[in-house]
Amino acid sequence: MSCRGAEKRVALVKGDGVGPEVIDSALAVLAAAGADLEFVPVELGYGRWKRTGKAMAEGDLDLIKTCHCILFGAITTPPDPEYRSVLLALRKGLDLYANIRPFSAPGLDFVIVRENTEGMYSGVEKLDEEEATTLRVITHRGSLRIAERACAIASKRQKLTIVHKSNVLKSDTLFLRICGETAHRWDVPFEDMLVDAAAYNLIINPKKFDVIVTTNLFGDILSDEAAGIVGGLGLCPSANLGDKYALFEPIHGSAPDIAGKGIANPVGAIRSAAMMLEWFGEAEKAKTIVEAVEWALAHGIVTPDLGGNCSTKEVAEAIAGRLV
Repeated sequence: MSCRGAEKRVALVKGDGVGPEVIDSALAVLAAAGADLEFVPVELGYGRWKRTGKAMAEGDLDLIKTCHCILFGAITTPPDPEYRSVLLALRKGLDLYANIRPFSAPGLDFVIVRENTEGMYSGVEKLDEEEATTLRVITHRGSLRIAERACAIASKRQKLTIVHKSNVLKSDTLFLRICGETAHRWDVPFEDMLVDAAAYNLIINPKKFDVIVTTNLFGDILSDEAAGIVGGLGLCPSANLGDKYALFEPIHGSAPDIAGKGIANPVGAIRSAAMMLEWFGEAEKAKTIVEAVEWALAHGIVTPDLGGNCSTKEVAEAIAGRLV
């Protein structure tokens, strides 16, 4: 689902560490692309927790729900055993059940579609002195809707790969069956693959993949592996989609070790902003941003993580300048 209303209201969560730096870069590129958006600043994360004792306060979700979507930077995890992940809270509270992570590099182009609200991140846990347990919850509803989302993407591409571990995890037999039935209904060519085999093949033969659909934890791990294959976490965008709301973020973390040094890679955040524009129905503007990013990468206008010597601001300025 996309949003094509006249008013495009975006909750702006810059977050911690390099989050503000890369989001400011994305905002500069959006402005250069002529994006007409209303931004609503919302403070969430470690800085908020340090000042008030809460990384996310009551009322924040209500404010966010007055917006169509969120442009999100990164958050540092507070050292608090009672802390509840802000990102997980947003995914649950806004029912952002589909995490879409595209990966591209010369000769490579594939997408990981990750179920975003169930599995090992369902939040059903118990911890005491002798035992810790986490319940892995896979439901028919959750499997069906992520399968539908993946098949909608795969129907415009080549094929679908269902990644699972049903030979060991009985909960994955449900996920595999629902995904397979959905692919049949969509008439999408598909295969299934055990997650360990998928991890291996991502390294030795990444061109084998087109669209991967998988459960929450597997998708989280495979996404970081895929980022290494295409050049690094700093390059990679993502969209967290529900039926009503959406959240767009680079997949990297807050990287506090380089925060404030001006060397964070802004490409993931800029590409996430382009995904947001596409979701808003601004496909042409999104395309111009993607092309400007590809131009900068091809011409070596990159930050130190990619072997370059440009600053965060210089990369953003070069991409924005290509759009003016």
